[in-house]
Amino acid sequence: MKTKTKIDEQLKRKNNPELVKTILDAKKKNKWLDVAGILSSPKINRVNVNLNKINENAKEGETVVVPGKVLSQGEIDKKIKVVAFSFSEKAKEKILKAKGEVSTILEEIKKNPDAKGIKILGKEE
Repeated sequence: MKTKTKIDEQLKRKNNPELVKTILDAKKKNKWLDVAGILSSPKINRVNVNLNKINENAKEGETVVVPGKVLSQGEIDKKIKVVAFSFSEKAKEKILKAKGEVSTILEEIKKNPDAKGIKILGKEE
């Protein structure tokens, strides 16, 4: 896990206001610190996850956090909540069609500051 100081250093190089706000909010909550660390990394290290990987790694009814972008390759056949920094339009459509939910990380931090019941995908274990 990255230190808050390291996250602050990397944050200075970010130009996207939404990304900066997301990192700052995530950094304030200890349970969301991993997400802040991943998002503050250089863009090349940002996590992009296809729907088929989410489908493989998530159980029915689970909340999955993708600290990056959700891409539309593959199908989703479970009712899950996917929280990510961004979504491709097709990925969003497929998740909603499978009766799942989509939410941005910023919205989820406000609703769930203690990160209860979330599973972070794409983070190296």
